[in-house]
Amino acid sequence: MKKIYLLLLLAFSTVSFGQLLNDNLNYSDNALLSDNGWTAHSGAGTNPIAVGAANGLSYAGYTGLTGITASAEGNAAVISANGEDVNKSFGTVNSGTIYYSFLVNVSNASAGYFTHLGDGTGSNFAARVFVQPSANAGKINFGISNSSTATYGATDFDLNTTYLLIVKYEVAVAGTVSLWVETSGVPADEASAGAPEASASGGGQAAVGNVHLRQYSNPPTLTIDGIYVDSGWFGNTPPPVCPLSLSTPTKVCDAVTAGTDTYTVTIPFAGGGTQSYTLNADSGTISGANPSVDASGDIIISGITEGTALAFTAVGGDCNLTLNVTSPVCTPAAAGVALPYTDQFNYTVGESLNAQSPWSLIATGTTDEILVSAGNLDYTGLLSTGNSISFSEGGLDTAVNFATPVTTGTIYYSFLVNVASLPAGTALPEFDPNGGYFAGVGNGTNFGATLWTKKVDGTEDTYNFGLEVRTATGTNTTWTTQAFNIGETNFVVVGYMFGDSATASDDMASLWINPVVGDSQNVADLTDTHTGADLASINRFFLRQDSTAETGAYQIDALRVGQNWEEVTGSNLSTKDNQIAGLKVYPNPVTNGTLFINTAANGEKAVTVYDVLGKQVLNTKTSTNAVNVSNLKGGVYIVKITEGGNTATRKMVIK
Repeated sequence: MKKIYLLLLLAFSTVSFGQLLNDNLNYSDNALLSDNGWTAHSGAGTNPIAVGAANGLSYAGYTGLTGITASAEGNAAVISANGEDVNKSFGTVNSGTIYYSFLVNVSNASAGYFTHLGDGTGSNFAARVFVQPSANAGKINFGISNSSTATYGATDFDLNTTYLLIVKYEVAVAGTVSLWVETSGVPADEASAGAPEASASGGGQAAVGNVHLRQYSNPPTLTIDGIYVDSGWFGNTPPPVCPLSLSTPTKVCDAVTAGTDTYTVTIPFAGGGTQSYTLNADSGTISGANPSVDASGDIIISGITEGTALAFTAVGGDCNLTLNVTSPVCTPAAAGVALPYTDQFNYTVGESLNAQSPWSLIATGTTDEILVSAGNLDYTGLLSTGNSISFSEGGLDTAVNFATPVTTGTIYYSFLVNVASLPAGTALPEFDPNGGYFAGVGNGTNFGATLWTKKVDGTEDTYNFGLEVRTATGTNTTWTTQAFNIGETNFVVVGYMFGDSATASDDMASLWINPVVGDSQNVADLTDTHTGADLASINRFFLRQDSTAETGAYQIDALRVGQNWEEVTGSNLSTKDNQIAGLKVYPNPVTNGTLFINTAANGEKAVTVYDVLGKQVLNTKTSTNAVNVSNLKGGVYIVKITEGGNTATRKMVIK
């Protein structure tokens, strides 16, 4: 029988070299890991991980009294559900390299990571080991990463087969991680193991001290046995410790213009001045402190072209460090839009929403952006076209600003939303029981009419909507009693009603879920008001990505913002004629291959044409009033016109 062996190598200075952990999971039949020295850090008590009965894995040279683990083959842990995650400590390691090995047998694969190193919490992960179904039926691939995005190996492995895996993790933010998958035998040393199956760099942790076992949604079925952690390759002398450590880099735009700008990256370091290093950046100019000479300081890389990612390396002595930095978006805030505003997200699939006028960033910190996704959402009475947007977990927040702030009356927003998933687990840090908000209106950092979601207690497939007139901690949120199904599309309408400016705490938020399109305003499904500072004005609508504990996975389409009910609930998803002053589109039908578009400003216009199935068939810009549509076949089309941050759509017939 083939076998897999996973070994993770981690060297360190705070722990003497040698064996750090050896757990053969030989507990009583069907015993819980949490009753045998393992600690639940997420989803405690929900589908807890247990060992089986006489289900231990066997691998020549690794298991058995004469093998590496020096233990009789007995029981093994089984992962086959979504629920409790556990960890076991081996002592904090804050530098060098560590080896982590185990046996695994996969009988059913779904893409995700099932074990990793960490600090015993639901965050700060490193050396994540992944499995996924191969493109070839009945086969699987293994992968490795310090982040949630895996680098998979190209080798196909078999289901229902025991393998020994080997992972090497360099404990550092810029450290590398490598994975070997062995089918037979235990390599005497790293050189004998040959090239790893997969490797990745960057995004690591400055310290680790725990082995984690993880369950996730759409779970695989696999057995794990023979967990072994060592500072050297199975007791060999540990690799030399790299004295240089690189901290998390910062990136700042040198200018913010409509053109292509440059940006500067600053990389703090410590532990320098003891070895000579060659520094290399594949873009920009390196300056600042020199780790070959200086004990600590900041390495600066300037003049990097916007849109170009940076790969930085520091090589020398006992060090081979890599940092990868994505480019910031150095784009000025888009001009405010007139209300009512409609967006069907008919942009290029895969592009960031932030890159589309009139959207702009309002929060930074990570590189995960809201993206345009293929296809649209459907709802009875609404004919949405083109594409939609998708986002999940933590990331960059994006907003559309209004040309004139709203200070009185009611401001409404509506959209179609499909909640694909919500954070797993039942408690922090992996799951926030207060839920999280993903959309709202506001002014600066003052938010209102925020829309929330959270799982129904004890389930993974239903959730509640929530509403808060002012965003606080989530403890003031008003929730629906009705549960909604994961994976279904809902039409939500939210309103923020300004009260008397002379009276405190009298503003109110309201939520309608799945109202009949085109009907008049009726009683809201939820209302919320509580003590706090009312918003003086509202000048933006925003979408929010908070964290893995709060933010689920959302697909959104057919956004509308207006100042009366009809503007956000009618069946017509196009914007009103006065969105673009003086807009005239003719002839209709088009018979000679040319469409004319006149406006009061007659400025540059972006013109996108979609067929009745929502497929984009033309995307162009024009500074005149003529658009060539001669290549389009006869039929009915939707024309989207954008000028100066304002957008309108029109129906076009070609004969």
